[in-house]
Amino acid sequence: MALKLHRCRNIWFKPSGHPCWRVQRELDAKGIEYEIVKEPWFGKRERVQQMTGQRKLPFIEFEDGTVLREESKDLAARIRRGELRPQAASNGQGVSQPT
Repeated sequence: MALKLHRCRNIWFKPSGHPCWRVQRELDAKGIEYEIVKEPWFGKRERVQQMTGQRKLPFIEFEDGTVLREESKDLAARIRRGELRPQAASNGQGVSQPT
């Protein structure tokens, strides 16, 4: 699978304002194939911090290991516009290279 959606473990929780569901719903609507990576609900989220520089979810990991982390409403809008790619964030913000 080329794309991974890192999200909270509440995959059953689907209110429209939930950040993780907001992004997952847009991926589904666009027919984009992805793998769900369930991250901890709370705590330090050390792996998330290592990958993105912060502890917030959700984020997208591309096949080359590049990650894209933005606020869920911005990430969802990017997906709707068809601009989901590793080089998507302007000036490199929100994108980090593999470690």
